[in-house]
Parts: sequence; C-alpha cells; structure tokens
Amino acid sequence: MTARIDAVRGDITQSDCDAIVNAANSGLMGGGGVDGAIHRAAGPELLQHCRDLKAHYPCGFPVGAAAAIPGCALKARWVIQTVGPNRHRGETDPADLAACFANSLDEAVRVGARSVAFPAISAGVFGWDGDEVARIAVDAVRRSPVLGRLDLVQFVLFSDELLAKFQRALSTR
Repeated sequence: MTARIDAVRGDITQSDCDAIVNAANSGLMGGGGVDGAIHRAAGPELLQHCRDLKAHYPCGFPVGAAAAIPGCALKARWVIQTVGPNRHRGETDPADLAACFANSLDEAVRVGARSVAFPAISAGVFGWDGDEVARIAVDAVRRSPVLGRLDLVQFVLFSDELLAKFQRALSTR
C-alpha cells in the first residue's frame, strides 16, 4: 500500500500530520513566510532546537538537506527543516528542489512519522514559479522509495492559486 497524496488550502501550523516540513533558511533561526509562522506557532523552544541543529552546520544548513526537530507547541510531533533553492541567488537546479521533498520524506520515516505535511517550498520569497514547484514536488513524492511506509503526504498551501497548481500537478501522471 502506498500513501495517499493530496493538497489542501490551510495553515500548515495547524496540521494534524505527524511531521510538518519547514521551508527554512540556511541560518535556521526563523524568518518570514512559512518559516516565521512555524516558529511563532511552535513557541520559543523551537528556536533552541534550531540552535542545536545549527551548531552542526556552522556554514549554514545545506540546500536540499533535511533534519527533524521536535514540534514543541505544534500539533505535529516533528518539524522537518529543509532549505529550498533560492532562484534569486542563481539556485535554479530542479534536482535541488526535488531533494528537499525526497530527503524530508526520508527524514520523516526515520523518526517514525506516518503522515507528512509540506508547504510549497521555494515558491514564495525564494522566487520559484508555483507551477514548477508543484510539478517537481509531486514527482519527487511519487518517486520516493519510502512512500509505502507512509499513510499520508499532504501539501498544505496558503493560497487558492497555489492549491490549484498542486491539484493540477496531482491530477497528471
């Protein structure tokens, strides 16, 4: 059996999934958009877990890598930190974006999560086109060798426009 994959409009910080993925920046200390929302909702304890993780990456958390930290005050048990490629900095390789999704799923399974919620990584301030993010994300999730070890992979989108793009990507094979 393989995981159900769907897309919903909502607030990822309210997700009932075991793990939510944070579109973090390489400094891991919080920021705007999804990252800021997750930090605010999780509470100040999350920042300490980020500091602990950052200590292992003095040059910054690498694009495409993924690491789980406790969800603190969130419903989700885990927050999986990943850094998407920033198109404005010339980071335009689709494989780097796909790695964010694939490695986050691997990390979710490693910590025992059965359900994972993703935002549209890199579709905001990092400048990637929403349609491109949706296609890459859906393809990376569908190709994941750990998909059979999950019950649900959900894309939680903050706008109707992004939701439509992800629903379109999910409807194609």
